[in-house]
Amino acid sequence: MLIIPAIDLKDGKCVRLRQGRMEDSTVFSDDPVEVAARWVDAGARRLHLVDLNGAFAGEPVNGEIVNAIARRFPDLPIQIGGGIRSAETIEAYLRAGVQWVIIGTKAVKEPEFVTEMCRLFPGHIIVGLDAKDGRVATDGWAEVSEVMATDLARRFADDGVEAIVYTDISRDGMMQGVNVEATAALAKASGIPVIASGGVTNMDDLMKLAEVSSQGILGAITGRAIYEGTLDVAEAQAWCDSFIQKGH
Repeated sequence: MLIIPAIDLKDGKCVRLRQGRMEDSTVFSDDPVEVAARWVDAGARRLHLVDLNGAFAGEPVNGEIVNAIARRFPDLPIQIGGGIRSAETIEAYLRAGVQWVIIGTKAVKEPEFVTEMCRLFPGHIIVGLDAKDGRVATDGWAEVSEVMATDLARRFADDGVEAIVYTDISRDGMMQGVNVEATAALAKASGIPVIASGGVTNMDDLMKLAEVSSQGILGAITGRAIYEGTLDVAEAQAWCDSFIQKGH
C-alpha cells in the first residue's frame, strides 16, 4: 500500500482546502517544486498533484508547475488531476513526464470519454470519484449529482482504468479519519484498485485501511496530515511495507 503525498496547486502555490472550498485554503508553500523534493526525500514513491484552479476552469492553469516537478524528478511516478477534459491535455501531461492523469468531472458527465481515453492512452488513466453521502460531485465539488459512486465505478470496470481515486468530500481536509467502509465497498464493487483520499489523519487511519487493503486498496493520498505533522511519510510507508510483507 502506497502513501501518496498530495500537492494541491492554487495560484502557483501549494495549499490545502477544507471540504474542497477554494475560499477556505491554507497556503503551505510558495514553492511546490521544493515541497515535492521534501516528500521525495522522505521516501514517497508516487506524488498526487491537483490543479485546483484547473478543476474550476476546466483546463490546466498550473500546468507549468506540474511540468517543472516532472522534470525535476524524471523517475518519480506522478498522477495529476484538475481540469483534464481533453485528449490534448492528457497528451501534453504524458509528454511532460507525468505517469497518470485523473479524469474527474468528465468521467461523471461523459463516461464514454473515459472509455475512449483508456483506448488512446492505455495504462495512463485514473478516474477520480469524489462523493458526498455516496453521490458523486463534479466541477471542483461545486455540484453534487444523483449518480452513486459505486454505480459509476462499475461502469468503468472493463475499460482498462488503472485505478480510482476515491474521496469522501465530507472528510477531506477535516482531519476526521478516512471512510474505510465506503472505500473498500467501491473497490469490491468495481474490481478496480482504489486509492483512498480524504481524511487520512494519522497511523490509525492507515492501519484501518491496511486491514482491508487485500480487497483492492492500492494506496492512500494524504495532504493536511503530512503538512501539519500528524503523519510522517517515511514512517507511514515503512509500516505499510512491513504490514504487507507479513502476508496480510
